[in-house]
Amino acid sequence: MTAPLALLDAASLYFRSFFALPDSMRAPDGTPVNAVRGFADTVARILTDRRPARLVACLDADWRPQFRVDLLPSYKAHRVAEEAEAGVDAEEVPDALGQQVPVILELLEAVGLATAEAAGYEADDVIGTLTAREVTNPVEVITGDRDLFQLVRSAPTPASVIYVGKGWAKAEVLGPAEIAQRYAVPVERAGESYAEMSMLRGDPSDGLPGVAGIGEKTAAKLITRFGTLDGLLEAARAEDPDVPKRARTQLLAATEYLAVAPTVVRVAADAPVTFTRPDPVP
Repeated sequence: MTAPLALLDAASLYFRSFFALPDSMRAPDGTPVNAVRGFADTVARILTDRRPARLVACLDADWRPQFRVDLLPSYKAHRVAEEAEAGVDAEEVPDALGQQVPVILELLEAVGLATAEAAGYEADDVIGTLTAREVTNPVEVITGDRDLFQLVRSAPTPASVIYVGKGWAKAEVLGPAEIAQRYAVPVERAGESYAEMSMLRGDPSDGLPGVAGIGEKTAAKLITRFGTLDGLLEAARAEDPDVPKRARTQLLAATEYLAVAPTVVRVAADAPVTFTRPDPVP
């Protein structure tokens, strides 16, 4: 089997490392290094266990892109730091973590691993773009963020998500079959269906309101029954009897939200990605 391209959701990994390890881990000068240690350990395990041919640590150039906020002002609004400067949406990050991020980037540079970002876009968009471009190696997305489940695919090269929400020791490798089974969506478009299901159910952690009264199971059933979100909305407008009356009412009431949700929820496939170096693992 061809060795994979590993795409790391860097912020997801170092945030989880920071909160998983004690802040008593410090350098001789007293600087906290728990996030650095946890992130470095995770990268080492990825290199050892997954043996990627290529690896890119993907970064947020803009954690709350304006194009998403313009469409949905609630997008990640609850995460904006209270002390942010006027006109600048600074993410609320613990001071002890913020001072470790430059060290993590220096570490990646020192060991010869590539980082990538795209002006005006999130790391998710960088990962989405690099996945969309890849036609040679299988893609493995390493993240603690379920939003990236939308990227699983079987062609032109397989793309899977290694979900580390419970740490590397309990990491789950999820491809189209696993996403389809877990969320009861069609395997042939598991990634796309997951994204559309997310639009309907909403996600408070990202400020997505969803459609009132439609939870995960109902969303999955509706997407499966009508094939796509567009198909579901067309059926609701046509008063298709297969759309439950209550769901139809709620869908039509959420027309404005559902018009912008696809652009907000789907990761970009054409972000202007720039790299610090070529991506082969040294």
